Amino acid sequence: MIKLDDWAEIRHLFSLGKHSKREIARLMGVSRGTVDRALATDRSPRYERAPSGSIFDEFAPRVRVLLAKTPTMPASTLAERVDWPGSGSLFRAQVALIRSEYLPPDPADRLVHAPGAQVQCDLWFPHEPLPLGHGQDGMPPVLVMTSTFSGFIQARMLPTRTTSDLLSGMWSLIKDAGAVPTRLVWDNETGIGKGKLTEAAAAFAGTLGCQIKLLPPRDPESKGMVERMNRFFRGGFMPGREFASPDDFNTQMESWLLKANTRWSRSRRDRPATLIRLDRQAMRELPPVVPEVAFRNTVRLPRDYYVRVFANDYSVDPTMIGRIVEVSADLDKITVTHDGVIIASHERAWARALTLTDPAHVAKAAVLRRQFQQLTRRPMSAIEVVETRSLASYDQIFGINIEQFTPDLVVL
Repeated sequence: MIKLDDWAEIRHLFSLGKHSKREIARLMGVSRGTVDRALATDRSPRYERAPSGSIFDEFAPRVRVLLAKTPTMPASTLAERVDWPGSGSLFRAQVALIRSEYLPPDPADRLVHAPGAQVQCDLWFPHEPLPLGHGQDGMPPVLVMTSTFSGFIQARMLPTRTTSDLLSGMWSLIKDAGAVPTRLVWDNETGIGKGKLTEAAAAFAGTLGCQIKLLPPRDPESKGMVERMNRFFRGGFMPGREFASPDDFNTQMESWLLKANTRWSRSRRDRPATLIRLDRQAMRELPPVVPEVAFRNTVRLPRDYYVRVFANDYSVDPTMIGRIVEVSADLDKITVTHDGVIIASHERAWARALTLTDPAHVAKAAVLRRQFQQLTRRPMSAIEVVETRSLASYDQIFGINIEQFTPDLVVL
């Protein structure tokens, strides 16, 4: 077989028009027939190994019979049914080549995203723990929202993945954007809903006037844009960074996203920070009523004047002991009220199993305790004096002469 370099040189010499085929054969040191073959084709010579067959060939007919009945049968099951003795990877590769002949294709349409129509939502978890305070470390979830038209990215770390925190995170990012998209897409997150929206998520969507779309299982194409952000964060944001707290993480993330959203997008032929203007022009305005996103609970304040919120105990004004109090929690604060009056306020802790105490509550509890003790301690003047009766009176009542039972005293 002629070499590629010889083929190219023969065609070059012949194209000059100065050499005959015989001369070219002499200059190249090849036969005249080689020169003729090189000039007879415009395609470069390519080495092709003759097919030698495969061990799979003798099993292929039985595999095809099984695929004709059950096109979706797994390769491992097929190998078991036909008693395959060879490599599992070879068998899977050969089955993949012929399965398409029996299984109808599943085409994915090219999606066209209109401005303001859709924002994909997902949770990303950092691969390295960061300090949560009080000597604890953890990897809290990061809510990521990506516009499908502009590719604009928003993100914020949340304390938990509960419904209230997810809704609070979405509302904070939507407020920052200043507009509401037509649809928010989620992939069956428990706090949002599986198959059906939670009541809180449905109320949130209704207040905003948008749709929260829950994707069916195994449908990565419909939310692949935001899922690709996981790799983007791992490779572009996390390396070389250190975080002092979740608040520090959010500060650094916000600063980094300002640069990330100015990158050039080849598929969109523009920058997300520029295209987001068209997105927001097509979105709805923020609703006049703020959606209900905070965690709320109503409890009777116990004697130890603490309420439990997300695995932590927070102190409350002890004068409210025994009364019904309302507890609310957003992403930053824990607030306790009674009849609309704030009776306790704490910064929300990200660590768990903590007891967080306001010194003013402890001081007031000490005063109340002294007052209670003084009230319950009765003075001596108020105690009734009970008459002490002589025991001899009982002898008279029962007619007992005690002297007959008393021996005479012997005077020494």
